[in-house]
Amino acid sequence: MITAIDVTSSMDGLPPQALDQVADFFRTLAEPARLQILNLLRSQEHNVGELAELTGYSIANVSRHLSQLGRQGFVLRESRGNNAYYRIADPAIYQLCDMVCGQIAKRFDAQAAQGAAFTALRSAPTAKPARRPKAKAA
Repeated sequence: MITAIDVTSSMDGLPPQALDQVADFFRTLAEPARLQILNLLRSQEHNVGELAELTGYSIANVSRHLSQLGRQGFVLRESRGNNAYYRIADPAIYQLCDMVCGQIAKRFDAQAAQGAAFTALRSAPTAKPARRPKAKAA
């Protein structure tokens, strides 16, 4: 299970086996379909069929993603009758996702500002060279 983000924790000095686990954690988040599923579970729990309908993926595909999310401790599964419902194991995962989204937004804003500066240069009227008066014939 994911625990709340502890700002005193650090990757500094972690042995290779621990770094492998950190890499597995981020590999799980590196799949857009899984991020979409996590985003849908942010507001409420869903069963596989609901998630498949909301994402447009097949039930089998959503089930595979939920299985991976479960192995990494992102989601919890609860059986109710013939359905299994999934919910977020620890909402702290959204702190990480929101932080990453914020950093990406800042990068795009900076790129847009740079692009706007070049666009302004291109659209600025260019000064025409002054005309020389024609010399009079003697």
